Amino acid sequence: MGELKFHVAVIGAGLGGLAAAIGIARAGHMVTILEQAPVLGEIGAGIQIPPNSSLILKHFGLLEKIESVSVRPSDFIIRSYRDGAILSKLNMVPYAEKRYGVPYLHIHRADYHKILVSEAERLGVKMQLGSIVTGLDFDNATIQMKDRPDLQADLILGADGLKSICRESLLGCPDPPHLTGDLAYRIVIKAEDMKKHPDLRSLAEKPAINYWIGPLGHVVCYLLQGGGLYNIVLICPDNLPEMVNTAKADLQEMRDFFAGWDPKLKTLLGMVQETTKWRLLNSEEMDSWSHPSGKFVLLGDACHATLPYLAQGAAQAVEDGAVLGALFERIERRSQIGDVLTIFERLRKDRTTRVVKGSTALRDIFHMVDGPRQQERDRQLTDHEPFEGYPNRWADPVFQPWLFGYNAFEEVEKAWKLYKEGTFPGTAGQFKSNL
Repeated sequence: MGELKFHVAVIGAGLGGLAAAIGIARAGHMVTILEQAPVLGEIGAGIQIPPNSSLILKHFGLLEKIESVSVRPSDFIIRSYRDGAILSKLNMVPYAEKRYGVPYLHIHRADYHKILVSEAERLGVKMQLGSIVTGLDFDNATIQMKDRPDLQADLILGADGLKSICRESLLGCPDPPHLTGDLAYRIVIKAEDMKKHPDLRSLAEKPAINYWIGPLGHVVCYLLQGGGLYNIVLICPDNLPEMVNTAKADLQEMRDFFAGWDPKLKTLLGMVQETTKWRLLNSEEMDSWSHPSGKFVLLGDACHATLPYLAQGAAQAVEDGAVLGALFERIERRSQIGDVLTIFERLRKDRTTRVVKGSTALRDIFHMVDGPRQQERDRQLTDHEPFEGYPNRWADPVFQPWLFGYNAFEEVEKAWKLYKEGTFPGTAGQFKSNL
């Protein structure tokens, strides 16, 4: 790269924005993150780090730190809602590391975020907290902020999440998140309290991803923080009032919905003292993530928000960041920034669209009501046979390696080779190849 050095402004200090900042700073460029929150931190509870993310963290030199506050699930288990009977079981330890070279992990979102923030700061990324973006000048790569001077950069990355000001600015019209019809209860309880109940002891002692699937809903549970916490996510139909996206939960209402489910779940939910319910929202697919000026692009939830059913939302945002970082390691001239954004979008858009659509389709499989179709699904789950695709998508012999085996750095290497040959589509007038 020589002395070529760009200033990249990242709007949003979520996991995707931080991954992009780390990747671009590692390439030797100057990065400023603008975050509207006055203090850095992450709300939420558990998050899954699949192998496609672990590989990026390893490349960044962060996997060891991440693992120190993570749990490796031994198995991926899908259970019947009625009695917890195992319908499908997929080994994760040692399978994930043997197959993909890196582990599948569970981590508390706050721990994950803290490690990425620390690495970004170590690399010299400048954090401007309390920065409320009010407008964007795409042609001049300038950001207007409330009560702060404008910030000009060579490139702006819009990583401000589902409720994205950047997306609305690019579209030129309001684009509020869309209802999905589902909501989530997110709960964390102490594993030691579970061990007091004989029927819960095995869940609290053996790290595993446990799914219970049933009519109109499902439950996901796994251990966090060295096995000290148990993360519970309950999915059911959205009944929140209009314009209310989060609310304190009525515990009896929560328990009533899952009353006919596995008795273990009844015991587990009886331990919950309080929780919040969160409306699950997403956005419509965009025609393009970037501005024609070649000085602005969206990433992460700002352009491909997804339902959480494939546990890939954060992973896809981190992949976005890794791809941008790898491209900025290779850029040779200022005039190539527009081409870099074209390559980025072509590498990422089809993949993220497939993940978004796959997550929505999985809901329809998980939430089947009782009947012949559900019975056939359960039989084929147990027999590891295809059912409208594999009902356990993580066990699908084609889909799983496509999902978990993605190597962001190899994808960039292949794309850049085509670009240097003048055959990458859509760049600098080159349309000779279909990647």
